[in-house]
Amino acid sequence: MTPLWRIQLTQVAVEQFDAITDRRTRDAIRRVIDRLGHEPDKQGKSLVGGLAGYRSIRAAGQRYRVVYRVEASEVTVYVVAMGIRKEGSKIDVYTLALKLFRLGLLKLR
Repeated sequence: MTPLWRIQLTQVAVEQFDAITDRRTRDAIRRVIDRLGHEPDKQGKSLVGGLAGYRSIRAAGQRYRVVYRVEASEVTVYVVAMGIRKEGSKIDVYTLALKLFRLGLLKLR
């Protein structure tokens, strides 16, 4: 089945993906990202606060999250970040995404 939505990864997301060394985790994340090509606005959950307008979906055994933005006018899903969900930690994917967003480094290409 051909995806209806084009999927683009930001440079940050590519670097985060490349940093994951476990092959099974990478494969699981890749499958979740590929599924975003079909009805991405009905998957995951809408984020609030500083990341309002973005969505998040669980991947790889519930530990990892993929943060993305749906641009309906472009029929494109932009994957902007991915990583481990660890509330209260500096490495928490939402904490990192918010920090990158505030620094202006979380941009769509």
